[in-house]
Amino acid sequence: MTLRQFEVFLAVARAKSFRRAAEAVHLSQPALSQHVRELEANLGASLFDRLGRSVQLTEAGRILEDHATRMFATLTDARQAIADLQGLQRGALAIGASTTPGIYVLPGVLGAFRQRYPAVEVSLNIANSKQIVARVHAGEFDLAVVGHRDTNPADASLATCVEDELVLVVGPTHAWAGRHHIAPAELATQPLLLREPGSATRLVTEQALTSAGVAYRPGMILPHTEAIKQGVIAGLGVAFVSIYAMQEEQVTGRLRPLRVRGLRIVRTFHLIHHERRSLSTAGRAFTELFAMAGTARRTERAGRRQGRHSPSRPQRFPTHLQV
Repeated sequence: MTLRQFEVFLAVARAKSFRRAAEAVHLSQPALSQHVRELEANLGASLFDRLGRSVQLTEAGRILEDHATRMFATLTDARQAIADLQGLQRGALAIGASTTPGIYVLPGVLGAFRQRYPAVEVSLNIANSKQIVARVHAGEFDLAVVGHRDTNPADASLATCVEDELVLVVGPTHAWAGRHHIAPAELATQPLLLREPGSATRLVTEQALTSAGVAYRPGMILPHTEAIKQGVIAGLGVAFVSIYAMQEEQVTGRLRPLRVRGLRIVRTFHLIHHERRSLSTAGRAFTELFAMAGTARRTERAGRRQGRHSPSRPQRFPTHLQV
């Protein structure tokens, strides 16, 4: 048995498709199938049930998936421990992120990290929160930043966090564009653009509205924050977006933020890691920078509460994250 066979096996288990797994590991489908057959022959057990175009793990496959995941996590830890002997003069850091922090928050932190530790190779993969958390459980990332996590997710430990706020935005020609607030009952008069299921932004928004008893009218479902913003600008509806996601549009006036009276939607960007994997030196350094970003954000918020921004002026939502 070879490491490549186990790598191929995990790719098929996660993709639930020989075709998609072959694309992920850069193999032809016949070559990938051959690796699986050889692994099954060595183990004397069938690992997959072939169900048309999709595949499912057998009981033997589920057992092997757990052991293979832990095996690769151990190998990664061993490589990182050896790299740590060189301090931060070398090494690699694999980071996952859900859409909003991945696009609008992490670039600043990654830029600061690269300036301080240019020899460390960093990769960033972006998907929605549900997908990223699943990949943390599978041991694919050293660290991941998500906008929502289960109360006690298996195999995921909290490293640190940064606060975010979701605010209602409208286009510049919308009837509400000149207002600072709307009444809760008014929200149901406009279609509310939403992210896809599995998105933390959608989950947090719907939970907050339901908890506050605020009725809303679901509009189009769009699979990306950028699509949501463009939909709002085009007049397709209104939306709740992260303060970090609307910086450019707020400055240029293409999006106008306002509040729903009595409603404030705050969430946390969680930096998590696999609980059975120790953080490398690079991982600890990145965690410190991310925590510094959170501290800067909290300091900025405290300054606003102390009245550094005049209440008589149109409300501005700070969107930068400094490290």
